[in-house]
Amino acid sequence: MRVAALLLALNGADAAASVSTGYTGDSCYTLKAAYQNSSCCNSDLAQLTDYHVSPPPPTPMGRNLTNPCYNKKPTGAAWDNKNCSINGVIDAIEQSGTNVTVGYKGLKSTTHTPITSSYLNAGLCPVNVHWHLGAEHYSVGEYDEFGSGSVHAQGNLDSGTGYDYSRRKLAGSSVRNGFQCHHYDATDPKFTTPYEWKHCSDMNVGETYEIHWPHSAAGLCGTPNQYQTPFYDGVFCNDAAVGLVLAGTIATSAAIGVQGQVFTIVNDESYYYPDLMRGMIIDGAMGTDMAYYTGSTTGTSRDNSICSQYGPITWQVDRKCHMISASSFDKMCADMKTQRDDMTGDTHPHGARTLVSHQLAADNHQRQRN
Repeated sequence: MRVAALLLALNGADAAASVSTGYTGDSCYTLKAAYQNSSCCNSDLAQLTDYHVSPPPPTPMGRNLTNPCYNKKPTGAAWDNKNCSINGVIDAIEQSGTNVTVGYKGLKSTTHTPITSSYLNAGLCPVNVHWHLGAEHYSVGEYDEFGSGSVHAQGNLDSGTGYDYSRRKLAGSSVRNGFQCHHYDATDPKFTTPYEWKHCSDMNVGETYEIHWPHSAAGLCGTPNQYQTPFYDGVFCNDAAVGLVLAGTIATSAAIGVQGQVFTIVNDESYYYPDLMRGMIIDGAMGTDMAYYTGSTTGTSRDNSICSQYGPITWQVDRKCHMISASSFDKMCADMKTQRDDMTGDTHPHGARTLVSHQLAADNHQRQRN
């Protein structure tokens, strides 16, 4: 099957009128191209093609019900971003994303221990998926200041903590770019051939993206409300579990974790993966060379002057950069739109935080090969 050409097309106007999942049908041009590419012209109409045409899904059952995770993100002074230091003295928990190169350890002493088993075995489930433009973490020779992409060439070293890509305009806003991988080859069409995105937005073939899968022991695991946007709602949904964490009965680093994996997007179906939404790929070389450490939430509202107070949480980050098909991402975005809590708000790349300084990075980095 030609997966990149999965056609999520309408079966008539009535279907379109009943859909509110964020899906849209394909253009007549796309349907015509599928018809012609399968040599259907002047052939027996019963001839099988290598395309699949299906209508958009109906609205998920229960989407109109009250969302038990809505607005569960904790707020207040104890959670607000804060100055990372006072009078030159570090006054913040360990931060993310950091250097994850083999042998790296930050300078911030911590007593917290990251989860080194699978999150499943630790009792956590994924509650969200989102991704960043470029990598927020840094891995020498994999995703670093010497990488490049279809839009972003090699840049200049930031004399502070690493590489500070310029901001890029996405959907009317300015988004900071992170580190780039080393796979891009301008002479290879799989890095340069445009892909017709149907569900993800502001994406480019040949570019680097870091996917994050937040996990939580306080998510509504195994229920239709497991996946949430924003991710904080999913992470803090179960009041009883959150209460145990706040009371200190369970360490935050044992109750909340994030998987991170970095990809270069290619237009090549031999790199297709069917279920990118539900967690890191652990297959072959993927998900085998891992960094484990404790840190914080990320995002561009934090840097080396302003720190996050959401943590310490466990991070499990793949040190390698992998190639993945654009259709894998688009399938993930399609899946996100069908969740009970519509995740359309996360179907675009987020900005990348500035690389965390050594002084703010935990000294508990561990390496494991699965």
